[in-house]
Amino acid sequence: MLAPTTAVPESAGMSKAALERIDAHLKARYVDSGRFPGTQLLVYRRGHVVHMSSIGLADIERNVPVKDDTIYRIYSMTKPITSVAFMMLFEEGKVALDDPVAKYIPEWKNLGVFVAGTAPAFVTRPPARPMQIVDLLRHTSGLTYGFQQRSNVDAAYREAKIGAVEKAGTMQSMIADLAKIPLEFSPGEAWNYSVSTDVIGYLIGKIADQPFEQFLKERIFDPLGMSDTDFHVPAAKAHRLAACYSADAGGGLSFHAAERKGGLTLQDDPATSTFLSPPDFISGGGGLCSTSSDYLTFCRALIKGGELGGVRLLGPKTLQLMTSNHLPGGVDLPAMSRSMFAEAAYNGIGFGLGFSVTMDPARTLIPGSAGEYAWGGAASTAFWIDPAEELITIFMTQVLPSSAYPIRRELRTMVYAAITDSNL
Repeated sequence: MLAPTTAVPESAGMSKAALERIDAHLKARYVDSGRFPGTQLLVYRRGHVVHMSSIGLADIERNVPVKDDTIYRIYSMTKPITSVAFMMLFEEGKVALDDPVAKYIPEWKNLGVFVAGTAPAFVTRPPARPMQIVDLLRHTSGLTYGFQQRSNVDAAYREAKIGAVEKAGTMQSMIADLAKIPLEFSPGEAWNYSVSTDVIGYLIGKIADQPFEQFLKERIFDPLGMSDTDFHVPAAKAHRLAACYSADAGGGLSFHAAERKGGLTLQDDPATSTFLSPPDFISGGGGLCSTSSDYLTFCRALIKGGELGGVRLLGPKTLQLMTSNHLPGGVDLPAMSRSMFAEAAYNGIGFGLGFSVTMDPARTLIPGSAGEYAWGGAASTAFWIDPAEELITIFMTQVLPSSAYPIRRELRTMVYAAITDSNL
């Protein structure tokens, strides 16, 4: 259980009043207005939890309040965990970042690049070069998500139910289905948010010669004591699972704040959720449930250079490699992105091996530091780590899609405004 805010009234160079102002903002703008059912904000700096607030409800229908141990669907905040797990195998010499993906997935050897047509009658051309492991980690693989709704390739993903919020099939069936759908572009040519990290999860299982979920449990969750992080919520903890809502009247993912103000539709009832039983599809890109406390534990291991409490996940140089910008030519996302959607603002932001990376805070027009790394989840969860300020911020709620409101921009601005003693 995390210490409440009152246990550390003002410490680590942060203003108590400014942090409480964030809570007032969340309550008035988001919870009381009906935009979010409830929120949880955790701010950690210089080795201390300096702020922890739980506002509103985890389950509106049952009037269950948000609590410190509420369990959330973290969706794409799974991606950094999966990427770290893969880099543990990289450190062991079992895989190289420039290995061709077809070395491990032979059925992808002849994947072509989309030219024209619709499934199954696609016209393709050979890629300029083979897809490499690094392309999967940095989303330059040529893969996509069906919800991008931009191309005939996206449509083929939707038809095959690849990468949907409600997972279908298995990792093996996804790999087989993807062998029949062309790439959107030649690997390394562009950036596009995609199922690439699901493929990384599949490769972990294959390279480690054990189930992917078992690898995470044995190598990350159990050693770090992340006992509430898993691909399903067991019966004994089911009462702690938050309800998930949609900001779209139809329960979809198309809502944007300019179109509709407030109002929530129940999207996943915690009493009947598919997350209550082990899934057939173990999604390394978006399948985990977790708590603020558990995710803080993971982030603390990262901010300390890959080690926490005697448990080392990665060496500091490997983590430095992961949190460097890996977009070709050192450009930021706007220069390479074809994605209609991502869990990060674009200007001044690059992408590493599993995280967005801030290159130039001035171009983001939000306070921050060069070298921050971050990501978020489809249900509006988010985190960022700022090594320069020794700062971790974790935000939890359960509202789809994450593009509904500018909450992340507001949180970053207000959290940085609370710093009274900067390390810079």
